Amino acid sequence: MSAALLDKPVEEGLANPKQVPAMVRFIHQWLMANETDEHRVERILLDLAEAQPTDVVMTLLRVAPSCDRAAMTMWKTILCSPRTAKPARLRLLDVLGSWPEHSTRTSDGDTTRVFALAATVVMWNILQMPCVPHIVTLYFPRLFVHLLFQVFFSTRDTPEEVDELWKTCQKEHSLPASPNRFSIPVLLSLFAVENLKFLLCEMDCESVVVAMARNHGWDMLRSANTQQYAMGLLAREMSLLSLPWCFWIFCYLLQLLSSQEPRWDLPALAFLVEVLECLDLSEDSANTVLQIMPRHLQCECRERRRLALRALLELSEDPRMARKMCSLTERLVELLRDTDREIISITVVALGFIVLENDMLIPSHITLQLAEALLPLFDHENSQVQLVSISLFRKSVALLMNKEKKALKTRVRQSLLPLFFHCHDKNQRVAGASRETLVCVTEFLKRRDLMQLVNTVELWKLAECLLAEDRSRAAEHLRQALPYLRSPQEPLRAAAVRFIGMAGHYLRGQQEELQVLNEALNDMAHDSSAAIRSLAVQTLHILRAVQRTQHSIFDNLQDHLRRSLQSIGEEGEKGACAQQAAQACSATGKMARSPLAFGGCAEAFVLPTERVGRGRSCGDPCETGRPRPLRGPRVPSADGVSAQPRVACPAPLKRRSRFRSDPDVP
Repeated sequence: MSAALLDKPVEEGLANPKQVPAMVRFIHQWLMANETDEHRVERILLDLAEAQPTDVVMTLLRVAPSCDRAAMTMWKTILCSPRTAKPARLRLLDVLGSWPEHSTRTSDGDTTRVFALAATVVMWNILQMPCVPHIVTLYFPRLFVHLLFQVFFSTRDTPEEVDELWKTCQKEHSLPASPNRFSIPVLLSLFAVENLKFLLCEMDCESVVVAMARNHGWDMLRSANTQQYAMGLLAREMSLLSLPWCFWIFCYLLQLLSSQEPRWDLPALAFLVEVLECLDLSEDSANTVLQIMPRHLQCECRERRRLALRALLELSEDPRMARKMCSLTERLVELLRDTDREIISITVVALGFIVLENDMLIPSHITLQLAEALLPLFDHENSQVQLVSISLFRKSVALLMNKEKKALKTRVRQSLLPLFFHCHDKNQRVAGASRETLVCVTEFLKRRDLMQLVNTVELWKLAECLLAEDRSRAAEHLRQALPYLRSPQEPLRAAAVRFIGMAGHYLRGQQEELQVLNEALNDMAHDSSAAIRSLAVQTLHILRAVQRTQHSIFDNLQDHLRRSLQSIGEEGEKGACAQQAAQACSATGKMARSPLAFGGCAEAFVLPTERVGRGRSCGDPCETGRPRPLRGPRVPSADGVSAQPRVACPAPLKRRSRFRSDPDVP
């Protein structure tokens, strides 16, 4: 059929829109059969595209998704004409940004899917043209974002139909094959990356392309595990070259995130967060970001929560924005219970900017939740998270100093030992914050005796007081101290060994806890630090000596008193002397069971042997002397030097007669 015969059908198509898709297919077939005289159908095609741009663009993408020779001729005609370029460009960009497919109903009722890859192939061919159409410069931000999204999506979601289309495009345009047996998604992401490079070069951004290649950014962009880093690198390189381009890309990303289209959220957030670090936003732009982010904090997608937090963290560095985030405090406190450690870290730092930097008051019920969530973070591996957590905890305690004290008291008590250990932290800022928080906590608990010890060289007496004031909680304190034995910091491990040694003196009779203690110290005897190995071995020896001595001393005393009673009974005098000896024996038994008998910070006492006065008859009342102190084993001191243990074990006593002639014996 000649081109002249198309005039009448075209006129009918213009009068009846349902005929336009059929006319587009007809023109494509005619061009496939006629390689010359292409100009003869240009006017007809432009008339159709001007009247029904959506039908023409969608039908052409369906008829020739691989963009064959005839289709490319039609695209050049449409996109280079002032009559049809703008509406056609917009429809093509819509398809380009809809991965993996775009659904549109044309006038003839056709709902066949249109793949985004088809629009990408069209753009690839356009970028190869000597004279690139105005579409590239006019719509650069949208083109850039959609091509970047294709790289992002192709590594995650590639339907089988797209795989088949790619194979056809490879044959049609000699696109990258698979010499190294790359998968189809990898090749698709590679194709999208090549399009990005062509686009940047067309916009005179060759330095960005070179910098990305030098830092292996293009390779990282095609890997799902390293895409975030590569996007940050790309954003930084572009900001160095052209901040205006970055700003317009940022504005388009905000538009996508405001459209409530979930498919845009993840890639848009990924690049927006990186661009935020490079731009000096106006207050209006920052407010728009602040309005968008809260809904992403509540989504189930972990990556979206993390990216939204990063955006809020970037905004919170501006005091004006931080003050506007007060309404997000409750949601941020909830995120402190998230299982993702990175989310927790970002949340803590963001709360630090919001609460600490602005001295913000928060409701009591949120403060209670905050204090509870912060306790486990004292031992976080990130020192900044530790510092902010301890400071936030101090702020929470100060806010509730005069109210809600009963509800917070348990959490405050639980914080004493971790804060004590972190006073020995190598990071001086963490150690300083721990001391300040200890002062606040002891004031909250109305423990002036402890408060006076915090800022003195006698800090270790605070640990002794904690153990001595409630011996029933010694096992709890032991369990709380055990994790610090695994600290990467030598001072914290040393402090834990010393504290566990002190706690051992309060665990008499608790075999299970003593077994845990011994195993822990045995493990520390193989520590990488020679000082800690020596300290652990020394502490073990002292504790074992205490355990042996606690039994031997009292057994000897009871045995001696029992034999004294027997001796008196044999003489037939079982009066007051026998009664008092029995009471002394009973008292000794009670004393043996008392936790005061031996301890790291208390003197131990024993009863002396019965003293019978010279010249007294056995009928006289027995005299008992006053208890004399017996120094028990000493635990290692705070400076790591342990005193030699001094244990007074009386030698086995011989039976005495009622009268002694030796003047040296009382």
